[in-house]
Amino acid sequence: MQTLTDFLGAYAKRHGPLQDWQREGLTFLYERVLRDFPIVPQAAYVLATIRWECADRWQPITEIGNVAYFSKYDAEPIAPRLGNTQPGDGYRYRGRGFVQITGRANYQKFSDRLGVDLIEAPSRALDRLLSYEIMRLGMTEGLFTGKKLVDYITAEATDYVNARRVINGVDQAHKIAEYASEIEGMIA
Repeated sequence: MQTLTDFLGAYAKRHGPLQDWQREGLTFLYERVLRDFPIVPQAAYVLATIRWECADRWQPITEIGNVAYFSKYDAEPIAPRLGNTQPGDGYRYRGRGFVQITGRANYQKFSDRLGVDLIEAPSRALDRLLSYEIMRLGMTEGLFTGKKLVDYITAEATDYVNARRVINGVDQAHKIAEYASEIEGMIA
């Protein structure tokens, strides 16, 4: 496996110089991901997912949009699925983190699991350590969609395209699979 320095160099060689905040984000993530996802294709897929979900920032982000945009999450059929029960829940519980958790139900699920009140303070999902734990638990325990990363990527088999089902159906699955293949080559 590549050292952090080698990985950062390989990444910058392919994508250009990293901004300080991008380098800081990748530095925070790299060794944690390799520790928690010791199978190289799993680690590559996790980093690829974060790259996509955070728009190459390598930092937890808030989903972009105004109150009117998120009001669609306050209506049928989406609101019940997300656990949104109050007017404005769509905006209040919009996507945040390394992997965008959305909806009152998901914020409650991770509040309960991590012992942190994300219902009263949803912006806490942007805390880097907390955001990482949300991502790690969601991907390893199937807390996002019921699918776990191990359902698609093991030491014996790698299905980067269908691994997207761990997060969000197959939305952008091929693009993230490309990212994962590239990152796998930089890690190995």
